[in-house]
Amino acid sequence: MLVKDWMTRDPVTVTDETSMMKAIHLMKQNRFRRLPVMHENQLVGIITDRDLKEASPSKATTLDVHELYYLLAELQVKDIMTRNPITVSSQDTVEHAAQLMLENTISGLPVVDKGQLVGILTQSDVFRAFMHITGIQQAGVQFALRLEDKPGLIKEVVDLLRARGARFVSLLTSYTSSREGFRDIYIRVKNLSPEGVKAAKEELAGRYEVLYVTEGES
Repeated sequence: MLVKDWMTRDPVTVTDETSMMKAIHLMKQNRFRRLPVMHENQLVGIITDRDLKEASPSKATTLDVHELYYLLAELQVKDIMTRNPITVSSQDTVEHAAQLMLENTISGLPVVDKGQLVGILTQSDVFRAFMHITGIQQAGVQFALRLEDKPGLIKEVVDLLRARGARFVSLLTSYTSSREGFRDIYIRVKNLSPEGVKAAKEELAGRYEVLYVTEGES
């Protein structure tokens, strides 16, 4: 999955000279959590709702309302933004973007191609992509098994389910949670009756280690 297929194109931006008050208004109006910051059509930073909250005077301030509004109007985005933000390109994978977000504890990435801002990718976009690749929105049944890491075993499982009329929605594998010499597989299928699910589960359990079976709609 590529970033270009999941990002928000042509995102709303502010300049580095935008007032903090205007940035707050834009975020509230559009329900954004972050805004790319531009200077002469080049990305120079990013500002988040957390930046704005940390820069805002606390409720315990001794400033009167006029002084407060003056302060907010005078403070500019460039005074509180994160400079030189981490970015991705539209041709990067969503998985790579998710790794960057996790490693750097951030929830959104500007998307830059050839020096130009073309989009923004957020955690919500990553979640949507994850839901898409797992096929959960198509319901069905998910079989999770732990198999020896040997050629042909996944095909055996697929053939067994196909023989019972299953229509395949997704197939994922992982080595992370499995013990050495094994891997976990997660297969989501449709078109299996409750009886078919039960029979397939019993047959699979007789040959392999079944971790779980989520019985949803078929």
